[in-house]
Amino acid sequence: MTTTNPTVNGQVIGLAHYAGRGLLETVLARTGTTFDQSVALRAVADAGGTVARDRLVDRLTGALKTGEAPARQAVDELTAAKLLDEPAAGQVSLTDSGRELFESIRAAGSEIAARLYAGIPAQDLETSGRVLTLVTERANAELAAL
Repeated sequence: MTTTNPTVNGQVIGLAHYAGRGLLETVLARTGTTFDQSVALRAVADAGGTVARDRLVDRLTGALKTGEAPARQAVDELTAAKLLDEPAAGQVSLTDSGRELFESIRAAGSEIAARLYAGIPAQDLETSGRVLTLVTERANAELAAL
């Protein structure tokens, strides 16, 4: 564990994000899933298993700070792989395979998070959560104003 106390800034946040994401990417590589696809699977699961395709694309562009084309591509790839299906025009749903894949990715991600956050006092995690939420809200507001 580090003995320094760096001030939170974009670099510190970015390094933490990419270190954790690197661990998750090893899980995703084993499943043949991209990060964008994993975010899409989570979004559909969070919506109860079915969501309007356009709403899913909007959620991906907002969460990943990406364009519409890469977001649509991720959804199309999941549909082609039979991890999502289209039960009605304009909607996508998790298939049984998609739900199973999402659950395995979520479980692996939870295990990674448990290891990474182990031993950090709850108060520190709560403070960090508040600070990072505020930074995210401010950045999103600035992006929306562009």
